[in-house]
Amino acid sequence: MMNKAKKKTYIEEMKSFFKNTSSVFVTHYQGLTVNQIDKLREEMRKHGILFKITKNRITKLALEGSKFKKLENLFSGPTAVAFSDDAITSAKILTKFAKSNSNLKIIGGIMEEEPLTVEDVEKIATLPTLNEARATIVGILATPAQKIISILLAPGAKIAILAHAKSRKT
Repeated sequence: MMNKAKKKTYIEEMKSFFKNTSSVFVTHYQGLTVNQIDKLREEMRKHGILFKITKNRITKLALEGSKFKKLENLFSGPTAVAFSDDAITSAKILTKFAKSNSNLKIIGGIMEEEPLTVEDVEKIATLPTLNEARATIVGILATPAQKIISILLAPGAKIAILAHAKSRKT
């Protein structure tokens, strides 16, 4: 049991997490070993994501007045929460882990105040991350530029080849 001071600290900590993040994913972790949870936490930590096992009743108190109030009904049973500003990466990690560990169950989440079902989380997991999207865009933009440069340089190169051939004949 937590004493009142610890409960108050826990509530304030959770309020801070809810206030300073843009996406939250709620999971059930019953049946996972400590090692499995540690591996998941480590993977998420690499990407700046906090994965925290929660105390449901106290977490519901922390949700009061937050933009994630709609999540309140998801907090029952052995619950853990992923707090992130990068919903896509968070969804990818959780979905991948859940596929290889059937004991992790994604219950739902919320992204920018928009509630998400399990299906929504799976769809988000298929989207490219910000860095992947940037790389694709750069690739798309770089290809035409390379073609334009080769087209512009081609006449000059042909003239140089002709001039060089002409000078050899003389």
